[in-house]
Amino acid sequence: MLTAPLVVEFPFTRSLGPVQSAFLTGLRERTVLGVRTAGRRVLVPPVEYDPVTAEEIRDLVEVAPTGTVTTWAWNPSPRPNQPLSTPFAWVLVRLDGADTALLHALDAPGPEAVRSGMRVRIRWARERVGAITDIACFEPHDGGITARAVPHSGEFADPVTGITAPARLDYTYSPGRAQTRYLTALEADRRTLGERCPSCRKVYVPPRGACPTCGVATREQVEVGPRGTVTTYCIVNIKARNLDIEVPYVYAHIALDGADLALHGRIGGIPYDQVRMGLRVEPVWTGDGRYPDHYRPTGEPDADYEAYKELL
Repeated sequence: MLTAPLVVEFPFTRSLGPVQSAFLTGLRERTVLGVRTAGRRVLVPPVEYDPVTAEEIRDLVEVAPTGTVTTWAWNPSPRPNQPLSTPFAWVLVRLDGADTALLHALDAPGPEAVRSGMRVRIRWARERVGAITDIACFEPHDGGITARAVPHSGEFADPVTGITAPARLDYTYSPGRAQTRYLTALEADRRTLGERCPSCRKVYVPPRGACPTCGVATREQVEVGPRGTVTTYCIVNIKARNLDIEVPYVYAHIALDGADLALHGRIGGIPYDQVRMGLRVEPVWTGDGRYPDHYRPTGEPDADYEAYKELL
C-alpha cells in the first residue's frame, strides 16, 4: 500500500487589542493579568468582551502566579513542540485571585502525583518574548492560597502588539485502493485513470472509490485526457515557502477530456495574463517525474463555454 508523509502548516499572524497586548506583555515581565467583569468576576486568560453581557471590558487586574488545579489529564507521550518533552499532565489551573482556569502543562513525576485541588505555581521560561510559552509550565507548590486581584494599568515598556501562531499537522497519508491505482498508472505509464459511477455514469478524476453524488462504490476504470480544458483559475502572487516557482503564476481547474470532474494543476508555457477559461492544455512531464509538472497550451482553439459549464 502506498503511503507518504505529509505536513500541513499555516502560520497565523494577528494583531492584538489592548487587553491581549497587556496580557502577553505582562507574561514577558512575569506578571499575570486578568480582566474584571461588571459582575466582579476575574477572567484569566482575559477577554475583551464580557461573555455574559457582551459588553467591552478593560478593567485589568494582576493575579498571583500560584493557583489550584481544578481538573487534569495525563499525557504519557508528548508530541513535538508541546510544553515538555517528558510525560506531563495537562491541567486547568485557577490562579489565586481569578475566577476562571488557565490551561497549561504541569511538570510532575507521574499521574499518581497529580490530583484536583493540588497547589501549583508558574515556572517561568528563561527567555520570555510575550507569548503563552513564557509560562514554561506549572510545578507543584506547598504554599497556601494568596488572595490577590490587584488593579493594574496594563502599561508596559515596549508592548507586544502582534503574534504569529504556528499551526502544523504532521501525518502519514494512505491513498486507498482507488487513488493507488490512479497514482500507479501516472507513474508507470503516464496514463490518467478515472472511475465511472455505475449509477449516474459520471467519470471522476482523481477517483475516490465512491461517487460523491450517488454514494455508491466505483470500480470501472476509464482512461481520460491527457488533454483538457481550463474551467476556472486564479493568479498566485504570494510566493510559498519551499516552493521553487516564481510569482505570479496560474493555478487552474482543468477538466480532462472524458472526465466529469475538474482536477487542479499549474499552467505554464504562457504568460499568466493570457490564461483564460476554455484554454486547451496538455500535461508537461519533466525528466523522470512521476506526475505532470504543469500544463501548457495545446494550440487548439478554445473550448466552447457550453462544453465545460457543468464542470465549473
